[in-house]
Amino acid sequence: MRTTSTPTHCPYCALQCGMALSPLPTGGVEVVERADFPVNRGALCGKGRTAPEVLSSRVRLTSPLVRSGDSLVPATWDEALDRIAGELARVRAEHGADALGVFGGGGLTNEKAYTLGKFARVVLGTSQIDYNGRFCMSSAAAAGIKAFGLDRGLPFPLEDIPKTGCVILVGSNLAETMPPSLRFFNELRENGGTLIVIDPRRTKTAEQADLHLAPRPGTDLALALGLLHLIVAEGRVDEEYVRERTVGWEDARAAAMAHWPEYVERITGVSVPELRETVRLFCEPEAAMVLTARGPEQQSKGTDTVGAWINLCLATGRAGRPLSGYGCLTGQGNGQGGREHGQKADQLPGYRKLDDPAARAHVAEVWGIDPDSLPGPGRSAYELLDALGTDIRSLLLMGSNPVVSAPRAAHVEERIKSLDFLAVCDVVLSETAALADVVLPVTQWAEETGTTTNLEGRVLLRRQAITAPEGVRSDLEVLHELAARLGVEKGFPTEPEEVFEELRRASAGGIADYSGISYERLAQGAGEGVFWPCPAEDVRNGEDGDEAEEKPSGTPRLFLDRFATPDGRARFVPVSHRPAAEEPDDDYPVLLTTGRVVAQYQSGAQTRRVDELNAAAPGPFVELHPRLAARLGAAEGDPLAVVSRRGRAVAPARITTGIRPDTVFMPFHWPGEGRANTLTNPALDPTSRMPEFKVCAVRVEKAALQDRSRTAPGPLQAL
Repeated sequence: MRTTSTPTHCPYCALQCGMALSPLPTGGVEVVERADFPVNRGALCGKGRTAPEVLSSRVRLTSPLVRSGDSLVPATWDEALDRIAGELARVRAEHGADALGVFGGGGLTNEKAYTLGKFARVVLGTSQIDYNGRFCMSSAAAAGIKAFGLDRGLPFPLEDIPKTGCVILVGSNLAETMPPSLRFFNELRENGGTLIVIDPRRTKTAEQADLHLAPRPGTDLALALGLLHLIVAEGRVDEEYVRERTVGWEDARAAAMAHWPEYVERITGVSVPELRETVRLFCEPEAAMVLTARGPEQQSKGTDTVGAWINLCLATGRAGRPLSGYGCLTGQGNGQGGREHGQKADQLPGYRKLDDPAARAHVAEVWGIDPDSLPGPGRSAYELLDALGTDIRSLLLMGSNPVVSAPRAAHVEERIKSLDFLAVCDVVLSETAALADVVLPVTQWAEETGTTTNLEGRVLLRRQAITAPEGVRSDLEVLHELAARLGVEKGFPTEPEEVFEELRRASAGGIADYSGISYERLAQGAGEGVFWPCPAEDVRNGEDGDEAEEKPSGTPRLFLDRFATPDGRARFVPVSHRPAAEEPDDDYPVLLTTGRVVAQYQSGAQTRRVDELNAAAPGPFVELHPRLAARLGAAEGDPLAVVSRRGRAVAPARITTGIRPDTVFMPFHWPGEGRANTLTNPALDPTSRMPEFKVCAVRVEKAALQDRSRTAPGPLQAL
């Protein structure tokens, strides 16, 4: 055990808040603040403060488990690894390489994500790999690449937000999903700037806003087009900027002009005066930003919706200028880095495209293989899960819990149960791990060293602070051992820094170029990290003896000189409103939207094991308007059944005027009867393949009294 504190970062959301871990005399560690880290300046939410509780052997896995009949029983590591390797080899021999599936997670370090992608393509030879980050911000990524030629969550640091004039925050409840970031928006308002929040619910974030717009779920695209229509009609287009720095304006303008304000009001429920006030507040300051999150992105038209908000920025000259621009608030801890280095179905390290011959040649050379041996692009996340048990017969899963987190979750659970073989690497026995044939206990954040990339594109070094319990190994060791058993003796090191050195070479020259980043550089100073792209020629200022120059930090601000397109110009993309994949009807007359609460995280697999967090958020609920509650005859706390075409969920009523009367909300952190994702629609965006989590048609009914006992699952329900 170390005797001094170790600087590191929170294991949860994409802020990757700085913290330090200090040893306790009684064993274990406690979290102490790191005021020097610029993202959170010492502030932490309850999840970050209590993160060490999941390190306890009381709640986490410490031995491999193998299935014997209906039970999982302890096994040795050799027994578990031999069984996995044997089953993978058998399935490949009987059904071909693409019968092997690999599913990763947005919480894996860059080193793990990189190695997992390499393992799938080099060792298994399968194209069938994707990760749960597809459910996070893939629509924003697709829209950003179309418009700017590059996808990085925020093209500027969070510290720029208080200095701008106006922020439109679309579909984000960051006061609950990433609380330490709220200070930047409070400082914006203290400095005289304006915050506009767009959300169907009056969330804690919306309560902080100068203006809150509450559109009908699934209509964010129409809203953005209506605002652009008004910008044109009121003569607020930055014609010089559009002429000099963009292409495609005429087509985008024509599409927007078909969405006149009164038409948009009928679609969205946002009044024309509110639309006009939004345009005024956004256009009058010299600088402004639009930030989106899962609200507009998790739709079957999410790419077009984000594209419409980007068009708004481009038309007003608010992209690629200081203190202005479009950005996406990434959700998962390494959602940004996780998709940059190869665990996504269509990508190779460095954010290279798998179907690009030059990209294949570069990465193949680093890996020492023939480019022709690399498989092509595979299925996206939901499509991969939907193919389990049919085309895909075996699955290796790392750091994800799709039984709770996937759309149409009951169907996905059945597909997982139909597999010939399932192996899961996880910290805890999640609902998905409980269905596995082999479960491997792996190290977590404080027990390993590795890098993550936060929502700003800031690459950070998370340092090992404690030794993992006996019986626990790292994911890198797992992949090394499996590769060796499957005949690949070299190329899968177990030391994170060695993996990162290879990642640097594989990413060199790519969009997400990490070649100028090293562990040594990341550890310097206060450990503030380095922003990508950071090519190898980006050497340190002053290394030849020059003094008084600030150390370089990669590229904190993108697009100030040019966009990452061949001609350096941003692209307008013409888009038009279309309905959600599933609109209300007589049988399902209400809209459901889903999201998070402050005390739980994602599928809850880890946070539901922390007593303090469970006390704050013990179970699911159905948030509904008093008018809807009155029609149902429902009182606060009554069990309600929410029914969609895909299934039924039961949870207590939470009645509030802070939600639209035509909409109900459920958080998605819990399994069992209250599982919100039993209801959600897997309709996919045609470009990003993002499922439509944020809007589907449901009916709401009072539940039978016997359902009441099942509406508040404890932390270990369904395990």
